[in-house]
Amino acid sequence: MKQKSKQFYSFLKQLIQKINEDDVQGLSAQLTYYLILSFFPFLIFIMTIIGYANISIEDKIKDLQEIMPAQAISIIEEIVGEVSEGRSQALLSFGMLATLWAASKGINAIIKGLNRAYAIDENRAFWKVRGISLLATVSIGVVILLSALLLVLGTWLKTQVFTLADLPAGFNKLWDLLQYAVPLLIMFLVFGLLYWIAPSRRLSYKDVLPGALFTTLGWIITSSLFSIYVNQFGDLSKTYGSLGGVMILLIWLYISSMIILIGGEINATLNERRTT
Repeated sequence: MKQKSKQFYSFLKQLIQKINEDDVQGLSAQLTYYLILSFFPFLIFIMTIIGYANISIEDKIKDLQEIMPAQAISIIEEIVGEVSEGRSQALLSFGMLATLWAASKGINAIIKGLNRAYAIDENRAFWKVRGISLLATVSIGVVILLSALLLVLGTWLKTQVFTLADLPAGFNKLWDLLQYAVPLLIMFLVFGLLYWIAPSRRLSYKDVLPGALFTTLGWIITSSLFSIYVNQFGDLSKTYGSLGGVMILLIWLYISSMIILIGGEINATLNERRTT
């Protein structure tokens, strides 16, 4: 027990030192800049995809209040409303491809951050890095679509299954659990895939699971706590006026950026300890 505690303390000390050396706070600020540039193009991309699936995502945005501050959601709702009204462009139009290219900038910034975590230079061709960024952006978009489908259609599917199969009432709680557990599992797999393909080095999928688990749970927990704090105690509109919602969105993206980069630092630290 003492040996494990000593190893954990040693790992934690090494991780904190590595986070400071790699300037994760500064990188998170840079990543937040790229994410805010990518956020709304990505939102347009998501809205276009969802338009083909006939899902009213506007109603589901309100469910995000559990993990996002209300003022940030109001900004997103406003943008979603404007995008919904003008959603006439085709998914594969030049404008949509340009939007997708802009949205992938955030992933490209994550790639740079993860390369720093492993102390390596980018040695892949430009087109390959951009291709990974585009692929990751599309993958995340598809994941969000599948999660939205599961959340939107989950109640309807439950009604149909329980009606046809005449299942006992106990399965009702199991279904509700799976309805939210499956999106979390998908999120975990997506973060794992991102940590696996983004760095410019060969990694096994097993090597990236600790960081993916930390990022999935850490993002949900910190986002929920930040949402509770802002909704209950932190009225930034008193300080920033009409820009309060924008500032809250920026802070939330900054927290998300730090969680993503720290997940990469955890994987890099564990990899360094295994190889030394």
